[in-house]
Amino acid sequence: MSNDIKIGIMSNDIKIGLFGYGCVGQGLHDVLNNSKGFRSNIDTIVVKNKHKQRRLPQDAFSFEKNDILDKQDIDLVVELIDDAKEAFDITKTALKNGKNVVSANKKMIAENFEELVALQKNHGAGLLYEASACASIPIIRTLEEYYDNELLESVSGIFNGSSNYILSKVINEGLDYPSALAKAQALGFAESDPTLDVGGYDAKYKLVILSGHAYGIFIKPEKVFNLGIDNLNEPIIRYARDQKLKIKLIAQVVRLDDKNVTAFVLPKLVNSDHPLYNVENENNGVIVRAAFSDEQIFIGKGAGGHPTGSAVLSDISANSYDYQYEYKKMSQANKFLFTNNVTIDIVAAGFNEDLQKIPFVSIQSQKQGLIEGKVKLETLIALQNEIRSSGIFIATTGEPEVLHTTFKNKDALVEV
Repeated sequence: MSNDIKIGIMSNDIKIGLFGYGCVGQGLHDVLNNSKGFRSNIDTIVVKNKHKQRRLPQDAFSFEKNDILDKQDIDLVVELIDDAKEAFDITKTALKNGKNVVSANKKMIAENFEELVALQKNHGAGLLYEASACASIPIIRTLEEYYDNELLESVSGIFNGSSNYILSKVINEGLDYPSALAKAQALGFAESDPTLDVGGYDAKYKLVILSGHAYGIFIKPEKVFNLGIDNLNEPIIRYARDQKLKIKLIAQVVRLDDKNVTAFVLPKLVNSDHPLYNVENENNGVIVRAAFSDEQIFIGKGAGGHPTGSAVLSDISANSYDYQYEYKKMSQANKFLFTNNVTIDIVAAGFNEDLQKIPFVSIQSQKQGLIEGKVKLETLIALQNEIRSSGIFIATTGEPEVLHTTFKNKDALVEV
């Protein structure tokens, strides 16, 4: 790489091998260029498409991954590509070669979480991925360090900035869904194929990762129910406005009792007292509820190259002082199991004949195009493809039914 595009104040300190130069890669480039005092340089950038126009000259890029993976003097591999399979191959190879890795690829990490943890342990190399969940919000390291011994009740929130931006435009400004989506795409918050964002998949991958750090549990992404906002329809929008509610796409992992947790991604109807009611546009918001420290709320930018690039920089910095995740909850004696055997309160909106296919446990109210009631999460999973194709929009209206046994009388504890 030519000297005029070196990054950092001093060279020959931390040599970075960068995979990918899209939105996040360019954001990292900018953040590093403006980080006063952090000593590093991007030695090599590997990209896939030789013909894509980029803001750096063509000779700044390589097109062969081994130009990084086989280069002995590269200190850190930073993986910022879209292809989850290729990202895993890169990360796995680097870790086996003893190279530390920083990644922002939530799909790759969620789908291979258990193996990636084992690879780090077996080869003595570290993988950091703060940027994979909620961009600028340092939630992974917070769970790993601050809540390492705290009993968590739940971790929930708005994990996808693209969907939140679209909902803000629809609910607050009255845009129709296609117009709001197009605006999000024009601003770079949503891809040309927005399915991962608006379908709730992106939030699900992040939820799987956070569940590992919150409860020490590996959950296969396909076991987690996710329904996004792509079926947003007029009956649910009208219902929310009439009730003075907002719609937020919420991912949540909840402790049901001493042994079980559940996790799912669904839109939620929230009132003005809810902590996430005023979290708008591309912002994310995370709520951590714990037995003794009670409720903490984290809000920050959840989309965009610079916010995500800042999280990548934080991991690069942490790597420079040999920080690695210890996965403390995974080594604790109390082991949690994942279950979908839980009842949730929902409002379902769509055509009446489609709504009748949902096996409600009980129905609270029913009118044209809307049904309120209780439903088992495991039945929603069984019907998820049919629900998506039918155009039904489902939103939760409360919290999962839980039975916390540990510290249930904590308010009666006295100091000794």
